[in-house]
Amino acid sequence: MDFGAVGAAGFEVAYADEDLVQRRELLAACWTLGFERLCPVRAVKSYPGQGSVTRDYWSATTGGQLSCESQLERHHAMLLDFDPKVTGLAAQPFRLFWPGSRGRRGHVPDFFARLANGGAVVMDVRPDDRIEPADAEAFAATLRACELAGWGFSRVGAIDPVLFGNVKWLAGYRHPRYLREPVAGRLLEVFETPTGLFAGAELVGDCLAVLPVLYHLLWRHRLRIDLGSPFQRDTIVSLA
Repeated sequence: MDFGAVGAAGFEVAYADEDLVQRRELLAACWTLGFERLCPVRAVKSYPGQGSVTRDYWSATTGGQLSCESQLERHHAMLLDFDPKVTGLAAQPFRLFWPGSRGRRGHVPDFFARLANGGAVVMDVRPDDRIEPADAEAFAATLRACELAGWGFSRVGAIDPVLFGNVKWLAGYRHPRYLREPVAGRLLEVFETPTGLFAGAELVGDCLAVLPVLYHLLWRHRLRIDLGSPFQRDTIVSLA
């Protein structure tokens, strides 16, 4: 890590520490912090005439709420929650400051995700057709800061509707209460041989009781399906 370059780039980070004390430091001094464990640096609020819907998302990864400023943000929070590589997740994690073209500028990324390999990814959610010049500058600055800190960065927009439809369905069964034994163990045995979704469930017991457990195992990536195709009764399920 070239800390000299980090300091020279003029990047500062404002965040709320574990004691909820507001701090502002050079990126070089705080890039090792566990931002995935900290509270949002700002509150997400609704206002009259708002064009997007603000709604929290309950994350199975963290067991807590993520504040989302739009429906699209909530959808991407769901995809991050579903990603098995993500072990920690925070919304509105910090405010990044940098010397912009018209003075000091600031930007709050939408998400900070900690990965199983110890790395991190910062994410901004914005559709391609809603990026103004000031937004493009903010995303470019965030990308540069992430490169200096050794984090990944992605700016995401529209989601494939089939993929999202499948993940949204499974998200309805993401809570740990859906993991029931001995049903889960029996399902893992049945799907050692790739089998149709309903056919395999019926081998274990009554579908109304078995399917919620099956969907939870799919959410947990202990079982797998082709997420690029819509759910059907005969969708092939196999061990992950």
